[in-house]
Amino acid sequence: MSTTSGIPLLVAQLPDTDALIPYLRQIDANRWYTNFGPLVTQLEQRFAASFAPSAVAPTAITASNGTAGLELALCALELPPGARVLLPALTFVATATSVIRSGYRPLIGDVDTATWLLTPEIARAYASRHRIDAVMPVATFGNPQDVDAWDRFVEETGIPVIIDAAGAFGNQRTGRRCHVVFSLHATKALAAGEGGMVVSHDRDLTTRVRRLSNFGIDLERGSQVFVAGENGKLSEYHAAVAHAALDQWPIVAERRRAVQARYQGILQQHCAMLGMQQRPEQGIYPILVGLLPAGIRARNLQPALLAQGIETRQWYCPTLDHHPAFANFAVGPLPIAHELAERLIGLPFFLDISEEQMQRVARALAELIHADVQHKEYA
Repeated sequence: MSTTSGIPLLVAQLPDTDALIPYLRQIDANRWYTNFGPLVTQLEQRFAASFAPSAVAPTAITASNGTAGLELALCALELPPGARVLLPALTFVATATSVIRSGYRPLIGDVDTATWLLTPEIARAYASRHRIDAVMPVATFGNPQDVDAWDRFVEETGIPVIIDAAGAFGNQRTGRRCHVVFSLHATKALAAGEGGMVVSHDRDLTTRVRRLSNFGIDLERGSQVFVAGENGKLSEYHAAVAHAALDQWPIVAERRRAVQARYQGILQQHCAMLGMQQRPEQGIYPILVGLLPAGIRARNLQPALLAQGIETRQWYCPTLDHHPAFANFAVGPLPIAHELAERLIGLPFFLDISEEQMQRVARALAELIHADVQHKEYA
Protein backbone atom coordinates (compact mmCIF):
# COMPACT_ATOMS: atom_id res chain seq x y z
CA MET A 1 0.00 0.00 0.00
CA SER A 2 1.28 3.46 -0.91
CA THR A 3 2.19 5.79 1.95
CA THR A 4 2.00 8.87 -0.27
CA SER A 5 -0.37 11.40 1.22
CA GLY A 6 -3.42 12.50 -0.70
CA ILE A 7 -3.75 15.87 -2.41
CA PRO A 8 -7.11 17.53 -1.68
CA LEU A 9 -9.00 19.44 -4.32
CA LEU A 10 -9.55 22.54 -2.19
CA VAL A 11 -8.47 23.76 1.22
CA ALA A 12 -10.48 26.78 2.32
CA GLN A 13 -8.44 29.47 4.02
CA LEU A 14 -10.27 32.11 6.01
CA PRO A 15 -8.87 34.67 8.48
CA ASP A 16 -7.75 33.08 11.75
CA THR A 17 -8.99 33.91 15.24
CA ASP A 18 -6.37 36.58 15.89
CA ALA A 19 -7.42 38.47 12.76
CA LEU A 20 -11.07 38.35 13.83
CA ILE A 21 -10.68 39.45 17.44
CA PRO A 22 -10.71 43.24 16.83
CA TYR A 23 -13.95 42.95 14.88
CA LEU A 24 -15.54 40.55 17.35
CA ARG A 25 -14.79 43.02 20.12
CA GLN A 26 -16.59 45.70 18.13
CA ILE A 27 -19.63 43.42 17.96
CA ASP A 28 -19.43 42.89 21.73
CA ALA A 29 -19.26 46.64 22.30
CA ASN A 30 -22.02 47.48 19.82
CA ARG A 31 -24.34 44.61 20.84
CA TRP A 32 -25.71 44.82 17.31
CA TYR A 33 -25.69 41.44 15.60
CA THR A 34 -27.76 41.72 12.42
CA ASN A 35 -30.23 44.08 10.66
CA PHE A 36 -27.68 46.29 8.88
CA GLY A 37 -25.29 46.78 11.79
CA PRO A 38 -22.21 49.02 11.77
CA LEU A 39 -19.81 46.33 10.55
CA VAL A 40 -22.11 45.51 7.63
CA THR A 41 -22.41 49.19 6.75
CA GLN A 42 -18.64 49.65 6.89
CA LEU A 43 -18.10 46.50 4.83
CA GLU A 44 -20.38 47.78 2.08
CA GLN A 45 -18.45 51.05 2.01
CA ARG A 46 -15.08 49.27 1.84
CA PHE A 47 -16.30 46.90 -0.84
CA ALA A 48 -17.71 49.69 -3.00
CA ALA A 49 -14.57 51.81 -2.66
CA SER A 50 -12.39 48.91 -3.84
CA PHE A 51 -13.90 49.23 -7.33
CA ALA A 52 -13.31 52.95 -7.83
CA PRO A 53 -10.42 54.31 -5.77
CA SER A 54 -10.12 57.42 -7.94
CA ALA A 55 -13.62 57.80 -9.38
CA VAL A 56 -17.26 57.64 -8.38
CA ALA A 57 -17.74 54.43 -6.45
CA PRO A 58 -20.72 52.16 -7.08
CA THR A 59 -23.09 51.14 -4.30
CA ALA A 60 -22.55 47.77 -2.63
CA ILE A 61 -25.35 45.97 -0.79
CA THR A 62 -24.64 42.90 1.33
CA ALA A 63 -26.63 39.68 1.16
CA SER A 64 -26.67 36.55 3.29
CA ASN A 65 -24.98 34.61 0.47
CA GLY A 66 -24.20 34.88 -3.23
CA THR A 67 -27.34 33.08 -4.35
CA ALA A 68 -29.50 35.42 -2.29
CA GLY A 69 -27.65 38.31 -3.92
CA LEU A 70 -28.58 37.00 -7.37
CA GLU A 71 -32.24 36.58 -6.38
CA LEU A 72 -32.40 40.05 -4.84
CA ALA A 73 -30.81 41.67 -7.89
CA LEU A 74 -33.14 39.79 -10.25
CA CYS A 75 -36.23 40.76 -8.26
CA ALA A 76 -35.03 44.36 -8.10
CA LEU A 77 -35.16 44.50 -11.92
CA GLU A 78 -38.96 44.35 -11.51
CA LEU A 79 -39.47 42.24 -14.62
CA PRO A 80 -42.92 40.81 -15.30
CA PRO A 81 -43.66 37.29 -13.98
CA GLY A 82 -42.27 34.65 -16.29
CA ALA A 83 -39.72 36.99 -17.84
CA ARG A 84 -36.99 35.19 -19.78
CA VAL A 85 -33.42 35.40 -18.49
CA LEU A 86 -30.56 34.18 -20.69
CA LEU A 87 -27.73 32.41 -18.87
CA PRO A 88 -24.89 30.05 -19.86
CA ALA A 89 -25.13 26.28 -19.77
CA LEU A 90 -21.68 26.10 -18.15
CA THR A 91 -22.27 27.44 -14.64
CA PHE A 92 -23.15 26.42 -11.11
CA VAL A 93 -26.78 25.45 -10.57
CA ALA A 94 -27.41 28.51 -8.34
CA THR A 95 -27.41 30.71 -11.45
CA ALA A 96 -30.49 28.89 -12.72
CA THR A 97 -32.20 28.35 -9.38
CA SER A 98 -31.99 32.08 -8.62
CA VAL A 99 -33.86 32.82 -11.86
CA ILE A 100 -36.62 30.32 -11.13
CA ARG A 101 -36.99 31.36 -7.49
CA SER A 102 -37.34 34.97 -8.66
CA GLY A 103 -40.40 33.99 -10.70
CA TYR A 104 -38.65 34.09 -14.08
CA ARG A 105 -37.81 31.54 -16.77
CA PRO A 106 -34.16 30.65 -17.53
CA LEU A 107 -33.04 30.38 -21.13
CA ILE A 108 -29.89 28.27 -21.26
CA GLY A 109 -27.43 29.28 -23.97
CA ASP A 110 -24.01 28.24 -25.24
CA VAL A 111 -20.60 29.72 -24.43
CA ASP A 112 -17.47 30.92 -26.20
CA THR A 113 -14.91 28.29 -27.18
CA ALA A 114 -11.85 30.13 -25.81
CA THR A 115 -13.12 32.00 -22.74
CA TRP A 116 -15.90 29.53 -21.79
CA LEU A 117 -18.14 32.54 -21.17
CA LEU A 118 -21.54 33.73 -22.36
CA THR A 119 -20.48 36.89 -24.22
CA PRO A 120 -22.40 39.93 -25.50
CA GLU A 121 -21.97 38.62 -29.04
CA ILE A 122 -23.57 35.31 -28.14
CA ALA A 123 -26.36 37.12 -26.27
CA ARG A 124 -27.06 39.32 -29.32
CA ALA A 125 -27.36 36.24 -31.51
CA TYR A 126 -29.91 34.70 -29.14
CA ALA A 127 -31.78 37.99 -28.78
CA SER A 128 -32.17 38.14 -32.57
CA ARG A 129 -34.09 34.86 -32.49
CA HIS A 130 -35.78 34.79 -29.09
CA ARG A 131 -37.48 37.12 -26.66
CA ILE A 132 -35.00 37.88 -23.91
CA ASP A 133 -35.92 40.11 -20.97
CA ALA A 134 -32.60 40.00 -19.10
CA VAL A 135 -29.18 38.38 -19.34
CA MET A 136 -27.16 36.83 -16.53
CA PRO A 137 -23.66 36.12 -17.86
CA VAL A 138 -21.25 34.36 -15.51
CA ALA A 139 -17.61 35.11 -14.71
CA THR A 140 -16.93 31.38 -15.10
CA PHE A 141 -14.09 30.04 -12.94
CA GLY A 142 -13.26 33.65 -11.99
CA ASN A 143 -12.73 34.76 -15.60
CA PRO A 144 -14.02 38.37 -15.68
CA GLN A 145 -16.76 39.50 -18.00
CA ASP A 146 -16.14 42.52 -20.25
CA VAL A 147 -18.32 45.13 -18.53
CA ASP A 148 -17.65 47.75 -21.21
CA ALA A 149 -19.04 45.40 -23.85
CA TRP A 150 -22.00 44.53 -21.63
CA ASP A 151 -22.68 48.22 -20.99
CA ARG A 152 -22.87 48.73 -24.76
CA PHE A 153 -25.18 45.73 -24.99
CA VAL A 154 -27.54 47.32 -22.44
CA GLU A 155 -27.43 50.67 -24.23
CA GLU A 156 -28.13 49.14 -27.64
CA THR A 157 -30.77 46.57 -26.68
CA GLY A 158 -32.36 47.95 -23.51
CA ILE A 159 -31.99 44.46 -21.99
CA PRO A 160 -30.73 44.58 -18.38
CA VAL A 161 -27.64 42.58 -17.40
CA ILE A 162 -26.66 41.08 -14.04
CA ILE A 163 -23.22 39.46 -13.97
CA ASP A 164 -22.89 36.41 -11.74
CA ALA A 165 -19.33 37.04 -10.57
CA ALA A 166 -19.54 34.68 -7.61
CA GLY A 167 -15.86 33.70 -7.61
CA ALA A 168 -14.35 36.66 -9.45
CA PHE A 169 -13.55 39.25 -6.77
CA GLY A 170 -10.23 40.84 -7.67
CA ASN A 171 -10.83 40.28 -11.38
CA GLN A 172 -14.35 41.50 -12.18
CA ARG A 173 -14.87 45.24 -12.70
CA THR A 174 -18.24 46.89 -12.33
CA GLY A 175 -20.00 48.53 -15.26
CA ARG A 176 -21.96 51.74 -15.47
CA ARG A 177 -25.11 50.00 -16.71
CA CYS A 178 -24.71 46.32 -15.80
CA HIS A 179 -24.90 45.05 -12.22
CA VAL A 180 -22.53 42.57 -10.56
CA VAL A 181 -23.07 40.00 -7.79
CA PHE A 182 -20.23 38.43 -5.80
CA SER A 183 -20.09 35.54 -3.36
CA LEU A 184 -18.09 35.45 -0.13
CA HIS A 185 -18.44 31.68 0.28
CA ALA A 186 -15.62 29.82 2.01
CA THR A 187 -14.28 28.47 -1.30
CA LYS A 188 -13.85 31.89 -2.91
CA ALA A 189 -10.62 33.88 -3.10
CA LEU A 190 -12.15 36.50 -0.78
CA ALA A 191 -14.01 34.38 1.76
CA ALA A 192 -16.21 35.13 4.77
CA GLY A 193 -17.66 31.64 5.17
CA GLU A 194 -20.93 32.85 3.66
CA GLY A 195 -22.09 36.14 2.22
CA GLY A 196 -22.85 37.98 -0.98
CA MET A 197 -22.57 41.45 -2.42
CA VAL A 198 -24.65 43.24 -5.07
CA VAL A 199 -22.67 46.07 -6.69
CA SER A 200 -24.18 48.64 -9.04
CA HIS A 201 -24.10 52.30 -10.07
CA ASP A 202 -27.91 52.25 -10.23
CA ARG A 203 -28.98 53.71 -6.87
CA ASP A 204 -32.65 52.95 -7.48
CA LEU A 205 -31.85 49.28 -8.03
CA THR A 206 -29.63 49.02 -4.94
CA THR A 207 -32.32 50.71 -2.87
CA ARG A 208 -34.76 48.02 -3.99
CA VAL A 209 -32.18 45.31 -3.25
CA ARG A 210 -31.78 46.63 0.29
CA ARG A 211 -35.55 46.72 0.82
CA LEU A 212 -36.08 43.25 -0.64
CA SER A 213 -33.34 41.82 1.58
CA ASN A 214 -35.35 43.00 4.61
CA PHE A 215 -38.56 41.10 3.73
CA GLY A 216 -39.60 43.93 1.38
CA ILE A 217 -40.34 46.29 4.28
CA ASP A 218 -40.50 49.86 2.98
CA LEU A 219 -39.28 51.97 5.89
CA GLU A 220 -40.04 55.20 4.05
CA ARG A 221 -43.72 54.30 3.60
CA GLY A 222 -44.89 53.30 7.03
CA SER A 223 -42.87 50.05 7.20
CA GLN A 224 -45.37 48.41 4.87
CA VAL A 225 -44.59 45.67 2.36
CA PHE A 226 -45.55 46.52 -1.21
CA VAL A 227 -43.39 43.83 -2.85
CA ALA A 228 -42.59 40.62 -0.94
CA GLY A 229 -38.90 40.17 -0.20
CA GLU A 230 -36.85 37.72 1.81
CA ASN A 231 -34.60 37.63 4.85
CA GLY A 232 -31.40 38.09 2.89
CA LYS A 233 -29.41 40.16 5.37
CA LEU A 234 -25.78 39.55 6.30
CA SER A 235 -24.95 39.12 9.99
CA GLU A 236 -22.36 41.19 11.81
CA TYR A 237 -20.33 38.02 12.43
CA HIS A 238 -19.99 37.26 8.75
CA ALA A 239 -19.16 40.92 8.14
CA ALA A 240 -16.39 40.60 10.73
CA VAL A 241 -14.82 37.73 8.79
CA ALA A 242 -15.16 39.67 5.54
CA HIS A 243 -13.43 42.71 7.07
CA ALA A 244 -10.53 40.54 8.22
CA ALA A 245 -10.35 38.95 4.76
CA LEU A 246 -10.21 42.40 3.13
CA ASP A 247 -7.42 43.37 5.54
CA GLN A 248 -5.41 40.37 4.30
CA TRP A 249 -6.44 40.67 0.66
CA PRO A 250 -3.28 42.30 -0.76
CA ILE A 251 -1.10 39.48 0.61
CA VAL A 252 -3.57 36.74 -0.31
CA ALA A 253 -3.95 38.09 -3.84
CA GLU A 254 -0.21 38.08 -4.46
CA ARG A 255 0.15 34.59 -3.04
CA ARG A 256 -2.62 33.32 -5.31
CA ARG A 257 -0.99 34.92 -8.34
CA ALA A 258 2.36 33.34 -7.45
CA VAL A 259 0.88 29.86 -6.93
CA GLN A 260 -1.12 30.15 -10.15
CA ALA A 261 1.92 31.18 -12.19
CA ARG A 262 4.15 28.46 -10.77
CA TYR A 263 1.49 25.77 -11.19
CA GLN A 264 0.75 26.66 -14.79
CA GLY A 265 4.47 26.63 -15.54
CA ILE A 266 4.75 23.11 -14.13
CA LEU A 267 1.68 21.96 -16.05
CA GLN A 268 3.09 23.42 -19.26
CA GLN A 269 6.40 21.63 -18.64
CA HIS A 270 4.93 18.19 -17.99
CA CYS A 271 1.50 18.34 -19.59
CA ALA A 272 1.59 20.73 -22.54
CA MET A 273 -1.45 19.04 -24.10
CA LEU A 274 -3.66 20.38 -21.30
CA GLY A 275 -5.56 23.44 -22.50
CA MET A 276 -6.40 26.47 -20.38
CA GLN A 277 -9.16 29.04 -20.33
CA GLN A 278 -8.40 32.29 -22.15
CA ARG A 279 -8.30 34.77 -19.26
CA PRO A 280 -6.12 37.53 -17.76
CA GLU A 281 -2.73 36.15 -16.69
CA GLN A 282 -2.56 38.37 -13.59
CA GLY A 283 -6.02 37.37 -12.41
CA ILE A 284 -6.76 36.00 -8.94
CA TYR A 285 -8.53 32.67 -9.23
CA PRO A 286 -10.16 30.42 -6.63
CA ILE A 287 -9.88 27.18 -8.63
CA LEU A 288 -7.82 25.69 -11.46
CA VAL A 289 -9.56 23.99 -14.38
CA GLY A 290 -7.84 22.45 -17.39
CA LEU A 291 -9.15 21.28 -20.75
CA LEU A 292 -8.17 17.76 -21.74
CA PRO A 293 -7.27 17.02 -25.39
CA ALA A 294 -10.13 16.29 -27.74
CA GLY A 295 -11.45 12.76 -27.35
CA ILE A 296 -10.33 12.37 -23.73
CA ARG A 297 -13.07 12.49 -21.12
CA ALA A 298 -12.40 13.76 -17.63
CA ARG A 299 -14.56 11.10 -16.00
CA ASN A 300 -12.35 8.40 -17.51
CA LEU A 301 -9.19 9.82 -15.89
CA GLN A 302 -10.58 10.72 -12.48
CA PRO A 303 -10.58 7.20 -10.96
CA ALA A 304 -6.92 6.71 -11.86
CA LEU A 305 -5.99 10.09 -10.40
CA LEU A 306 -7.91 9.33 -7.22
CA ALA A 307 -6.09 6.00 -6.94
CA GLN A 308 -2.91 8.08 -6.72
CA GLY A 309 -4.43 10.24 -4.00
CA ILE A 310 -5.24 13.17 -6.30
CA GLU A 311 -8.72 14.63 -5.89
CA THR A 312 -10.33 16.23 -8.95
CA ARG A 313 -13.73 17.52 -9.93
CA GLN A 314 -15.72 18.25 -13.05
CA TRP A 315 -16.82 21.75 -12.17
CA TYR A 316 -20.26 22.71 -13.54
CA CYS A 317 -20.64 19.33 -15.20
CA PRO A 318 -23.17 18.22 -16.22
CA THR A 319 -24.25 21.43 -17.87
CA LEU A 320 -27.46 23.06 -16.64
CA ASP A 321 -29.66 21.55 -19.34
CA HIS A 322 -28.72 18.04 -18.18
CA HIS A 323 -30.16 18.59 -14.70
CA PRO A 324 -33.79 17.40 -14.52
CA ALA A 325 -34.93 20.68 -12.95
CA PHE A 326 -33.67 22.67 -15.96
CA ALA A 327 -34.01 20.16 -18.80
CA ASN A 328 -36.68 22.13 -20.66
CA PHE A 329 -34.90 25.47 -20.72
CA ALA A 330 -32.16 25.03 -23.36
CA VAL A 331 -32.38 27.47 -26.27
CA GLY A 332 -31.39 25.15 -29.09
CA PRO A 333 -28.22 23.03 -29.35
CA LEU A 334 -25.31 23.66 -26.95
CA PRO A 335 -22.35 22.04 -28.72
CA ILE A 336 -19.54 24.04 -27.12
CA ALA A 337 -20.77 23.74 -23.55
CA HIS A 338 -21.42 20.03 -23.99
CA GLU A 339 -17.94 19.43 -25.42
CA LEU A 340 -16.32 21.39 -22.60
CA ALA A 341 -18.31 19.46 -20.02
CA GLU A 342 -16.74 16.21 -21.22
CA ARG A 343 -13.16 17.52 -21.19
CA LEU A 344 -12.89 20.00 -18.30
CA ILE A 345 -11.13 18.76 -15.17
CA GLY A 346 -10.71 20.69 -11.93
CA LEU A 347 -7.29 20.11 -10.37
CA PRO A 348 -6.12 20.52 -6.78
CA PHE A 349 -5.52 24.22 -6.13
CA PHE A 350 -5.17 26.06 -2.84
CA LEU A 351 -2.86 28.61 -1.25
CA ASP A 352 -0.64 26.12 0.57
CA ILE A 353 -0.25 23.59 -2.23
CA SER A 354 3.40 22.56 -2.32
CA GLU A 355 5.83 22.34 -5.22
CA GLU A 356 5.96 18.58 -4.74
CA GLN A 357 2.15 18.32 -4.91
CA MET A 358 1.99 20.41 -8.08
CA GLN A 359 4.65 18.21 -9.66
CA ARG A 360 2.74 15.05 -8.67
CA VAL A 361 -0.47 16.33 -10.21
CA ALA A 362 1.22 17.41 -13.44
CA ARG A 363 3.16 14.18 -13.91
CA ALA A 364 0.21 11.95 -13.11
CA LEU A 365 -2.05 13.83 -15.49
CA ALA A 366 0.57 13.79 -18.23
CA GLU A 367 1.05 10.02 -17.92
CA LEU A 368 -2.67 9.36 -18.12
CA ILE A 369 -3.18 11.66 -21.12
CA HIS A 370 -0.20 10.10 -22.91
CA ALA A 371 -1.51 6.59 -22.21
CA ASP A 372 -4.98 7.51 -23.45
CA VAL A 373 -3.60 9.07 -26.64
CA GLN A 374 -1.41 6.03 -27.33
CA HIS A 375 -4.31 3.66 -26.74
CA LYS A 376 -6.41 5.54 -29.31
CA GLU A 377 -3.55 5.58 -31.84
CA TYR A 378 -3.05 1.83 -31.64
CA ALA A 379 -6.70 0.86 -31.24
